[in-house]
Amino acid sequence: MSLYIVQLLFVAVWLAVSGSISLANIVFGLIVSTLALGLIRHQLPGGDNHWLRLTRVLSLVLLFFKELALSAWKVAVLVTRPRLDVKPGIFAYPLTVTTDFQITLLANLITLTPGTLSVDVSADRKTLYVHAIDCSDIEATKNDIRNGFEKKIMEAFQG
Repeated sequence: MSLYIVQLLFVAVWLAVSGSISLANIVFGLIVSTLALGLIRHQLPGGDNHWLRLTRVLSLVLLFFKELALSAWKVAVLVTRPRLDVKPGIFAYPLTVTTDFQITLLANLITLTPGTLSVDVSADRKTLYVHAIDCSDIEATKNDIRNGFEKKIMEAFQG
């Protein structure tokens, strides 16, 4: 996929997350995305089918916005209950993604989703430690990550 398309996706996500579509914010998004892509460009896989990769990246972006909305709703419902019945905790998530780029992307997507926070990655890069506001069903949360973000990341960025 062309780095320019990825950069435009980064800028679009930045504008959506920041909630401001001003010239200064667009320029800031372009500068930060250029620096970020400059740092990771050697880790991005090449390929002949740019359109397929673009659709996979767009699918990941759409999944992120869906998960963002769903988890924001869940957290809002959770904290507005008269009795806060949660079991916060940290759990170990076994990683399938392998590159630094993929691990960082997964950790950031988890952190940007309300109710979860990536805490640390093991030294062997095989485990991601995640804090969740409610750890009552850890296996379901692991399955959501595995079948959601991690699967989409591997589809979009597998070399």
